Amino acid sequence: MTNIHFIVNPIAGTGKIKITHLLLSEYFEDSHYSIFVKETIYKAHAVQLTRESITEGANVIVACGGDGTINEVASELVNSSIALGIIPVGSGNGLASNLKISRNITKAILAIKNNNSIKIDVGSVNNNYFFSNTGFGFDASVIKNYEASERRTLSCYIKASLKSFREVHKQKNIEITIDDTTMIVNPFLIFISNSNVMGYTLSLTPRASLQDGLLDVIIVPRLPKWKILVFGALMLLKKPELLTEVRSFQTKEIKLFRITGDYFQAQIDGELLKVEESSVSIQINKASLKVLV
Repeated sequence: MTNIHFIVNPIAGTGKIKITHLLLSEYFEDSHYSIFVKETIYKAHAVQLTRESITEGANVIVACGGDGTINEVASELVNSSIALGIIPVGSGNGLASNLKISRNITKAILAIKNNNSIKIDVGSVNNNYFFSNTGFGFDASVIKNYEASERRTLSCYIKASLKSFREVHKQKNIEITIDDTTMIVNPFLIFISNSNVMGYTLSLTPRASLQDGLLDVIIVPRLPKWKILVFGALMLLKKPELLTEVRSFQTKEIKLFRITGDYFQAQIDGELLKVEESSVSIQINKASLKVLV
């Protein structure tokens, strides 16, 4: 008997897609599967529900939501034998896109039933895991403004980006250490990715892999606003490295040190995070999460 728990964010995406026990019972026979459905009520509730499912003997725990819900569930399964399933019903769905998990509910459910698993790498920002990407500077500012919007849609994401563009010169000095080489920049953007998709099919790191044991890093220094627009256009073309000021590389670890301010403003898998420590270590944990694809 396979014990599968579904952690559902009922307001993910448009909030119109319902993952219910009745729906799932059409695919998972009672003779072979035990199905449990749990709905989140508040932010980070999926963490608690996942911990409960682990103690209840779940063999598979399925995150039904966007990248934020997936992050909360998957963070509890790192270095575990329990497989993560994904039904992508969020707005961006970056990780699911990279894993080629269909947004069609039936196809996503059948992928879980087929039980075909792979191991993927996991990134960490101090004690916080990320599965798609993390960012500082402009990227984090966009998420801050996006979270303040009423809805999670592409149009709201664009509006958040435009607002962050107007605020671009409020960034703080950060000291960056990569492979024992230190430089101080006033960055427009520091973007560290495990996945080749950010969300909405956008990408800053189109060659990133979930299974290469490396982080793909993009560092963009402060730029005049017209060059930021050029960078945005190149991002849409998935060729941001064509801008000469952009530094892109792969590494297993990058360290950031705060020069000014009270905290780092970061985004992790599309969710805003305040890091109060004066230093941040961002690392890759190779093949540490089991995922059904």
